[in-house]
Amino acid sequence: LPLCFPEKLWRMLESDQFRSIWWSEGGKCVAINKDLFEVEVLGRGVCQRVFNTQHIRSVIRQLNLYGFTKVQRDFQRSASLPEFLSEEAAASAHSQILYYYNPSFNRAHPWLLGTCKRR
Repeated sequence: LPLCFPEKLWRMLESDQFRSIWWSEGGKCVAINKDLFEVEVLGRGVCQRVFNTQHIRSVIRQLNLYGFTKVQRDFQRSASLPEFLSEEAAASAHSQILYYYNPSFNRAHPWLLGTCKRR
């Protein structure tokens, strides 16, 4: 039987084959490096494709359909200009990383995976 979206996502996260997607926040969030994911996962040939799409928008739509919510990163800004510019550069690089959370999708609780249902 073909795997559903959450099962495919879980296997990708547990695999050492992908550098563009990983567990973050102690296994409670999914982190996706958007640019690398588009090349590494969505840019694969038809035979090696994990998802039936080549577009990150479709993957994000699936995340939303399965109850994942985007987690925003808040950065504390420094008052000094050099530190602010340094932090701004880091935040810009960090903006390519998307974080998604679902209470039923937790690395420490794999048995909850079955409760991730499509809305």
